[in-house]
Amino acid sequence: MTPLHTTRAGVLEISWHACGPAEGPPVFLMHGFPYDIHAYAEVAPLLADAGCRVIVPYLRGFGPTRFLAADTPRSGEQAALGADLLALMDALRLPRAVLAGYDWGGRAACIVAALWPGRCAGLVSYNSYNIHDIARAMEPDTPANEQRLWYQYYFHCERGRAGLAKDRRALTRLLWQLWSPSWRFDDATFERSAAAFDNPDFVEVVIHSYRQRYGLVPGDPAYADIERRLAAQPAITVPAITFDGTDDGVHPPAQGEASAHRFTGPRSHRIVPGVGHNMPQEVPRVFADAVLELVGAARQPSSNSFAP
Repeated sequence: MTPLHTTRAGVLEISWHACGPAEGPPVFLMHGFPYDIHAYAEVAPLLADAGCRVIVPYLRGFGPTRFLAADTPRSGEQAALGADLLALMDALRLPRAVLAGYDWGGRAACIVAALWPGRCAGLVSYNSYNIHDIARAMEPDTPANEQRLWYQYYFHCERGRAGLAKDRRALTRLLWQLWSPSWRFDDATFERSAAAFDNPDFVEVVIHSYRQRYGLVPGDPAYADIERRLAAQPAITVPAITFDGTDDGVHPPAQGEASAHRFTGPRSHRIVPGVGHNMPQEVPRVFADAVLELVGAARQPSSNSFAP
């Protein structure tokens, strides 16, 4: 995933990889936690070969992406992730693009699609409607689903912060294994991404993310208006392809469909057998094909060719 470019966007200097023709239809590929841009190491070339301009940024707190000011809160809240994506689009002078992602990156894509639909030509979202309902965050789920979220509750306490700071590689590797039990990644694959977790802001951004989404700590006031808008659980009106994996160790497929009513535009939802939480790295061709469906549909606005 080289070369890397850097661009000042909002409160960050964002590091990003690009491939494909500069004049091609733009596509943003957004990684999650605890992963990095190498989740798209196979997806990006497939899209570039099909003529897309592909942009894969490191999220705040990951890899070479850095905050511009020492006093900027190291927020990991959803509004910040969405604002970062929008700021990068503005900085690159890209008024509209297909947005695709999973986990934190999918959340950023969903937020831009929901709040600024004119900027989103189409959305690929793993785990469906990926916007937190913070007002209901303290309502308990089923015991089986609660067990999957142990790491979030761990990060709520100072023992969790210390554990992540002490051995971030061991902890994140365990999450890879639990979340994608059918994916047989090797040491080199993990280490290639784990280098991104050495970012000096990684721990603070992660801890804030998992505390703020439960209302345990305040968000950055700079994003208060975005969080207010997200509290209304806005509908996604743009053309969307959503996925769930049968082997996802975080979100079982049934959870994804619980928010189906939040999609009011053309949408195709697909269940992928044998896939865990890191879909683009586990089945890159399936993910890339979905992006290309939306790229094609965007070129023909009246077409619903990606719908089932």
